Amino acid sequence: MDSKDRRRRKIIYVLLDGIGDLPHPDLNYLTPLEAAYTPNLDRLAMLGRMGMVYTVSKDIAPESDIAVFSMLGYRFSEHEYVGRGIIEAIGAGIDVKDGDLALRGNFATIDSKGYIIDRRVGRSVSDAEAKELVKAINDNVKLSDATFDLVHTKGHRVVLRIRSNERLSADISNTDPAYERVKGMGVAKGNGSKLRLVECKALSNDHAALKASMLVNEFTNMAINVLKDHAVNARRRSMGMLEANCILLRDAGDRLPDVKALSSIYGLRFACIVDMPVEQGIAKVTGMHAFNAGNMHDYEIKANTALKALEHYDCVYVHLKGPDEFGHDGDARGKKRSIEDIDRRFFSIINDAIGNDVCIVVTGDHSTPCIKKAHTSDPVPLLVACNGIKDDGLARFTEHSARKGSIGYIMGYEVLNTALKIIS
Repeated sequence: MDSKDRRRRKIIYVLLDGIGDLPHPDLNYLTPLEAAYTPNLDRLAMLGRMGMVYTVSKDIAPESDIAVFSMLGYRFSEHEYVGRGIIEAIGAGIDVKDGDLALRGNFATIDSKGYIIDRRVGRSVSDAEAKELVKAINDNVKLSDATFDLVHTKGHRVVLRIRSNERLSADISNTDPAYERVKGMGVAKGNGSKLRLVECKALSNDHAALKASMLVNEFTNMAINVLKDHAVNARRRSMGMLEANCILLRDAGDRLPDVKALSSIYGLRFACIVDMPVEQGIAKVTGMHAFNAGNMHDYEIKANTALKALEHYDCVYVHLKGPDEFGHDGDARGKKRSIEDIDRRFFSIINDAIGNDVCIVVTGDHSTPCIKKAHTSDPVPLLVACNGIKDDGLARFTEHSARKGSIGYIMGYEVLNTALKIIS
C-alpha cells in the first residue's frame, strides 16, 4: 500500500499510559481493564482486531520514553539511544547541545539516613511549590567547574542540564534506585526492598564519565542542603505533609538524537496530543506537530482536538497519562476508575467519528501492574478498529480478549505497520 492509498483512511493512535496490568485481589482477581465498565472501548472491540504487544522487548520493563519511540516504529541498536534526559530536556525547551549532561529528576522524600520514603513526595507537590524549590536550587547551588540549569516541568518532575568547558559523558549510573541503565535505556527495577538514594558512579574510566558522576553527586548533596531548610518544606512539615527534600536523578544523556522523521518513514503527516515533557520531546525529535489540548485530564478537549486535527493530518497520536499513576501507587480501584473516566469522556466522542474514513488504534506504552507498583515487561493489549475490516468477534477490550485476537503477539515497532496493513 503506497502513501496515497494510506491517506484514504486516517488514524487516531491512542496510547493509554501504563494500561497493561495483572489480576488484582481488590478487583476479584480481574485486571483494571477487565473490571472496568467500558462500553465505548468494547464497541470498538466489536469492530476490530486485537492482539498483544511487547512494547520494547520480552524481557525489558521499559520507561515511557523508549517505549513510545518503539510504539512509533523506532528501533535502536545497542548504545544508540541517547537517553531520556536529553529527550525531556528538548521537551522542556532547555538549551542543550552535544557534550552537555541532561538527566530526568524527581523531587522525593528521604529520611536522615538517605532511605526513600516516597519517590514522588506523595504526588502532592504543587507546581508553585516545585518552582519555588527549583529557583532556590538554581540561585544557591554552585558547581565546581560547571554550570547547570534545573527546570521544573510538571508536579514532582524536573530536568537537569549540566554544562562544563569540556565534554561530559552519560556513561554514569542513576541516583534513583528504582531504575537502571541498560544499553542506554532506562529500565524499571522491582520495588521489593526498601530503596535508598545511591551515589552516582562512572560506568567507565573515561575522564568525561568520572567528571560527570562527580558533578551529579555534587549537585545532589548541595540540593539536599538547600531543600532541608527551605520555607516550602518547613510549611509542609508543619502541616504533616511529606517534604520535597531530595532530587532523584536518572537516565543521563550527552548528545542530541538523530532519527528519521515519522513522515519519511510512513509517508504520512503526523500530529500529536501529549502532555508530559518526554512525549513533547519525542514529538519535536520525530517531527510531529503538537496540539495544545487542555490539561492532563481534559479528555473531551483532547478527543475533539484529535478529530479536528484529522482535517490536516493523516495520523494523530494521543497519549493519555491517567492509568499509569494509579499503577505506580498500587491503586487498582483507582486505575479502574481512571479507565472508566477515559472511556466515558474520550472514547464516547471518538466513537462517533469511526467509520470508513477514520480508524482507531488503541494500546499502551507499557504495563504498570498495581500489584508490582512499577513498570514490567508484560505485554499490553492492542486494538485496531474501523469499518470494513474483518473483526475478531470479540466483545471487550481487555488483556484476556486481546490474547485471543487474530493479530497475535507482536513487538512495539511493528504496531503501526500492522495497523496500516489491516486497514488497507
